[in-house]
Amino acid sequence: MPSFEVSARTSKIEAVNLPVRSDADIEAAIGGLRHDGGFVITTDSFLTVHRGTIISSMLRNQVPAIMDTDGFVRSGGLMSYGPRYGDMPRFVASYVDRILNGEKPADLPVQVPTTWDLVINLKTAKTLGLTVPLIMQMTANEVIE
Repeated sequence: MPSFEVSARTSKIEAVNLPVRSDADIEAAIGGLRHDGGFVITTDSFLTVHRGTIISSMLRNQVPAIMDTDGFVRSGGLMSYGPRYGDMPRFVASYVDRILNGEKPADLPVQVPTTWDLVINLKTAKTLGLTVPLIMQMTANEVIE
């Protein structure tokens, strides 16, 4: 959260951390958001499993959301921006190979994603009463209509 909070302050956006542990928590958190704002969903297994609740509450409360996985958008979320997770197994396999051939894990360099995807769901944008600027649509890796 610290780097997110710094970025939010720089953009004059209020960052609020809303931890959730149940569908009821999700509903309460999203329902309590201001309708002129939106929210960012961090990826974890709980939120991935409960993405249907998140999306239905987002639509019902008319509060847009962004996540870093395209599965969120394919399920009805507004947009995602994040690393291309499909590329990661290739990097993992090369590290496993290097370790099995005697390299110490501590000696291997940290790798970060180099390819990022923006996916936008225009149907959801319309449902939320939002117009996605043409430049964003043109920049997106995928636009779902």
